[in-house]
Amino acid sequence: MPALKPFELTEADYRVTGLSPAGHPLRHLRQAMNAHGVVRAAELGTRHDGDWVTVGGLVICRQRPQTAKGFCFVTLEDETGLTNVVITPKLFEANRRLVVRSPLLVVRGILQEEQGVLNVRARTFAAPDPEAGIAHARSHDFR
Repeated sequence: MPALKPFELTEADYRVTGLSPAGHPLRHLRQAMNAHGVVRAAELGTRHDGDWVTVGGLVICRQRPQTAKGFCFVTLEDETGLTNVVITPKLFEANRRLVVRSPLLVVRGILQEEQGVLNVRARTFAAPDPEAGIAHARSHDFR
């Protein structure tokens, strides 16, 4: 039997345990993400309030609380940390299928800093190919 490729090993780890000692699934996609201007979570602190940014990661949490008037909150995880994404009700409805089903999202939007907390106010979405094991990452959805 041939040896597993790196992304296959990560995928197998995530399928069984939800994590991998071989590294985060996004490390297999980082070169392509960089080519498309996707900023790592750890780099958001170097940007300014109001800047346009593109972020991406595993969707680890989707929330749409009744008290939020239809707003959806998504947490993305990359190999450096977490990114909070805020989605307006209208944008959520227009992109519902992608936002709800994709285990990996790339989001373009406006960086918002409020009381030291960084959020990306989403404007557009994309779902890269989840070949690197992210299809089996576990998310915590709609609490």
